[in-house]
Amino acid sequence: MATLVELEREAHVCVRCPLSAGRTNVVFGVGDPNASLMLVGEGPGRDEDLAGEPFVGRSGQLLDRLLRQEVGLERRQVYIANVVKCRPPGNRDPRPEEIASCRPYLEAQIGMVGPDVLVTLGNFASRLLLDTSEGIRRLRGRTYRFGERSLVPTYHPAAALRGGGGEVLAEMRADLVRAKRALAAAGVPA
Repeated sequence: MATLVELEREAHVCVRCPLSAGRTNVVFGVGDPNASLMLVGEGPGRDEDLAGEPFVGRSGQLLDRLLRQEVGLERRQVYIANVVKCRPPGNRDPRPEEIASCRPYLEAQIGMVGPDVLVTLGNFASRLLLDTSEGIRRLRGRTYRFGERSLVPTYHPAAALRGGGGEVLAEMRADLVRAKRALAAAGVPA
């Protein structure tokens, strides 16, 4: 089995889908490779494409703050990845064939990191990992089994920034508290 470093090297030269032609950087993943908590977003935006790191813009700042406040963890203590590793043009939604092209990378990341708890951020990550067509509004608010792991779906931080306001932010906070409880249930010290 390859290591995360080897897998990332492979992703950096990937041309499996047309997204590779427009990328500045592959946004593979960041954080603790042995993290108990892994967060999965949709795909890189402009800031992430330029930096080569997931969640570095305003959404990332909000996510970092919520992780500290609700879970008691810093960014460096979790692992963060996306469904697709290259920015869709104009930040459009990733297409099914693009998701399918990147899926082996995400599945390998989950397997290699081996988190106890996954938090999916938004529709695309939640639908993919839960294998459903249900939207995030219906999926969030619960903890699901994902193999031997727990999976907690919540909104993408951009939803709170785009005017979801207080209600979305409060629900994100509650979901992250749910993830903290799932970590405790898995025996991960607070």
